[in-house]
Amino acid sequence: MTSERLVYVVDDDDSVRRSAAFMLRHAGFKVHPVESGVAFLKLAKGADRGCVLLDVRMPDMDGLQVQQQMVKDGIDLPVVILTGHGDVEIAVQAMRAGAINFLEKPYEKEALIAALEEAFARLEDSNLKEMAASEAKVRLACLTRRELDVLEGLMAGYPNKTIAYDLGISPRTVEIYRANMMEKLRVRSLAEALRIGFAAESGDGPEPS
Repeated sequence: MTSERLVYVVDDDDSVRRSAAFMLRHAGFKVHPVESGVAFLKLAKGADRGCVLLDVRMPDMDGLQVQQQMVKDGIDLPVVILTGHGDVEIAVQAMRAGAINFLEKPYEKEALIAALEEAFARLEDSNLKEMAASEAKVRLACLTRRELDVLEGLMAGYPNKTIAYDLGISPRTVEIYRANMMEKLRVRSLAEALRIGFAAESGDGPEPS
């Protein structure tokens, strides 16, 4: 049941914690607000199973450091990253390290709920990661070489202009390849496209068409 699902809201901004907690409780989730990454790591080892809504920009330990420490400590809880505007490169790093999704502030309620639903699906199905890797390779197989090049640039955290420069094409052409790539992958957000790309990295990638 959704009412039994626990979300740890880890953010040093009290207003963000309050807002997220209010939104999630009204959506039927159980919420445990935590004021810092350090505080979360102290409670996490013995904590109840749940998902983590983790802010990137925090003092003492930022979200990436918290995520890295979770891996070292064997804390296997799905993570959804919260970023400010312009932190996409950091969000890419977090997803490469295993985060389920990222949301840019201010985020929409529907986007937050969808990201957490996916995180809980991962929590409830230990085989989902392996299945996702297999499916990701099948999806990437339909991309052309140039579409794969654009995806790889996005996975590196590069903006369209940088990808265009590296590939020797115009930013507008990158936008076209990016749109085609997302349509073929059947995704609606950059985070979804990145997740497919990172999932496929777990093994040998497909040959481009």
